[in-house]
Amino acid sequence: MLGPRLLAEVTETVSPQIASLYKKAIVMDSLSSLFADQDKDPTPAMVEAVRRSGITAINATVSEPDYDRTVKNLDTLAAWVKKYPDPLTIIGCYSDIARAKRENKLGVIPGFQYTSFFEEKPDSIETFRKRGVLIMQLTYNKRSAFGYGCLEPDDKGLTPAGVAAVKTMNKLGVAVDLSHSGYRTTADGITTSAQPVLISHAGCAAVYPHPRNKPDNVLKLLADHGGYFGVYLMPYLCASPKVPTLNDVLDHMVHALNVCGTDHVGVGCDNPIEKIVLTPEQKAAFDADIAKRKQLGIGAPGEDRLPYVPELSGPDHMLLIAQGLSKRGQLDAVVEKVLGANFQRVLGEIWGPT
Repeated sequence: MLGPRLLAEVTETVSPQIASLYKKAIVMDSLSSLFADQDKDPTPAMVEAVRRSGITAINATVSEPDYDRTVKNLDTLAAWVKKYPDPLTIIGCYSDIARAKRENKLGVIPGFQYTSFFEEKPDSIETFRKRGVLIMQLTYNKRSAFGYGCLEPDDKGLTPAGVAAVKTMNKLGVAVDLSHSGYRTTADGITTSAQPVLISHAGCAAVYPHPRNKPDNVLKLLADHGGYFGVYLMPYLCASPKVPTLNDVLDHMVHALNVCGTDHVGVGCDNPIEKIVLTPEQKAAFDADIAKRKQLGIGAPGEDRLPYVPELSGPDHMLLIAQGLSKRGQLDAVVEKVLGANFQRVLGEIWGPT
């Protein structure tokens, strides 16, 4: 249930109707992280703060470009859950989502964004599935052995290795994520997969044209095949130098609902649950990361702004989006679907019902 302190903090901006809906809903963020600094061990206060978000579960990236650091991240996550078993839990199967809600815990679904370390070893897909990784991307902005990223100018679609990887993921019950893929590779992934796929965090190209945003024909194809689209809280929602706002997020979300239908849209914020405090140290860390991404060739256009929506930074971001959708005229049933029911549904179809 939503923690009383969080409710008290947002009563001026959230109606009793939305607060009540939020308390009973399965709330899921299809790409997030627990803390702003993933390299530091969290304090009990930090853990309790993210638990009080009322979020039921998140897809959290544990992958790094290399194998060893990825294993280390998995071990670190397991250690956090072992240390804080009351507020945190690992989501290892579909029924764990409802269990996390019943037990008032925040569930973490281990997921991959980077593929480089298992491109040469496709059997690593099964290895990491056994370690509990349930969501995997095929590309990250650039070309991989499996297909083309969204920054590649000549997207030729899934490669034979990519087709094989999708079939392997289908067999193992791993969700295929196409968020950072090019348009043709995304479309190929949708139609190749025997199960619905995810675009866990992206925007709508019709609202703002950007390589990380998906065009309407791809969104429609995704929905026609039962898939899921999560709208992110990133600067690519609008043109630089504007800092994106809640209204920009809602513009993309309402457009996606109109194109995909109300059963296929959610939130994949691509930010931590913990509120980002822009200290000089944090600003320097953002600047260093942007410079590193540019050096590696994976930086996207528009990465000249902070990588989040300031007014939605923190544990209440899902609640504020719910209120915003309600003010835009979306019915409570639709708001509840966007909050998490749509993501929960598609994961059940991919993983199985137990």
